Amino acid sequence: MAELLFRLRHVTDEEAMEVRDLFAAHGFDTYETQAGFFRLGVDAIWLRNPHQHEAATAALNAYQAERFERMQREHQSAVERGEAATLWRRLAAHPVQVVLVLIAVGLIAALTLLPFLGLSHA
Repeated sequence: MAELLFRLRHVTDEEAMEVRDLFAAHGFDTYETQAGFFRLGVDAIWLRNPHQHEAATAALNAYQAERFERMQREHQSAVERGEAATLWRRLAAHPVQVVLVLIAVGLIAALTLLPFLGLSHA
């Protein structure tokens, strides 16, 4: 029976390709499933051979630890160079989008708190 190795939902295309390449390089017998139009399935990479599960999990854990460290180093170097994304940089690059998001956050907060504000008058 197939075993779930890696969910692809909310994963960048770059990371998905790296994981596919990792499994192919180690010779693991995998296949992918898509969630489908109505998102009822699972976007994932599955392992066909359950005897390979331990080795595949170990390879995936090592890859994820290395990727985590690499992403931290890249972010730290971007911060040191002054290129890391901040609210002010995003506001300068996309002012309309940032203002609309802030308005949406304010409306959601107001709608959420409105019932409780009405209780204070009673």
